[in-house]
Amino acid sequence: MIPTQQNEALNELEILRASIDNIDAALIHMLAERFRCTQAVGELKARASLPAADPDREARQITRLRELAHNAHLDPNFAEKFLSFVVKEVIRHHEAIAAQATPPATEQSYT
Repeated sequence: MIPTQQNEALNELEILRASIDNIDAALIHMLAERFRCTQAVGELKARASLPAADPDREARQITRLRELAHNAHLDPNFAEKFLSFVVKEVIRHHEAIAAQATPPATEQSYT
């Protein structure tokens, strides 16, 4: 590659990487917002004594996200793996919220 082509490639690479950095930042902010919403869901479930996991909802979400991924020309398997990772973390948070909401068992005194 001649120096001019290398410079052009490096300039284009810098522009593309800046776009990637912006997208990564947006993804982090979107995930943070998603987790704020799921935190509220977890608190509601804990108050209502509902289970942390909802397999029917998760199955519907997988179907919906696979279709969205397909329509966006993204590998549906990747989208499903990503959702599964996020859902596992959400369930872990919901279980922690439920554990905090459940009063600890107290020992009865017979004196």
